[in-house]
Amino acid sequence: MRKLIADHGEARLYSRRDPFTTLARSIVGQQISVKAAQSVWDKLLKVLGQASPASRNPLSVTDVMALSVEQLRGAGLSARKVEYLQDLARHFHEGSVHVAEWEGWDDEAIIEELIDIRGIGRWTAEMFLIFHLMRPNVLPLDDLGLIKGISQSYFSGEPVSRAEARDIAEAWAPYRTVGTWYLWRSLDPVPVAY
Repeated sequence: MRKLIADHGEARLYSRRDPFTTLARSIVGQQISVKAAQSVWDKLLKVLGQASPASRNPLSVTDVMALSVEQLRGAGLSARKVEYLQDLARHFHEGSVHVAEWEGWDDEAIIEELIDIRGIGRWTAEMFLIFHLMRPNVLPLDDLGLIKGISQSYFSGEPVSRAEARDIAEAWAPYRTVGTWYLWRSLDPVPVAY
């Protein structure tokens, strides 16, 4: 870990401080490459009328709700991701998520609330804890990049089980998010902006 920090110490994790945008960005990026996710995100911003795809402006729940399925599909979203994005917007619009209270909740309580939203599983909820709430001790064992990074950095590229990954990461506690971040940077030095 010392070498990874020395090699990638300039990279910083930051939060948009907008929970809806962070979750929407996570949904868009599910099961596709970082490059493909960025392309779809840029198209979605254009459909929403954002002046610049590189903009860090938050998405408006009402603007997303106003878009038709066809408009969302036109941005490159799969039918399933359209459903997920619409359900996310509906949850925020109806106030069925407790955004103002999350800062005081423990990680597992937030994960439990988020996975009630269609399209949000444990991995997406953990990305939210990392990229929005900046929680310091998240270990997303379902993240392929984390597992690959541990494999390359600790096992000479040999396959690694989740149990082995968990054992390695115990040394990073209570900053397992930081260890995860540096392993991601070892694979791709350009951070993803959720």
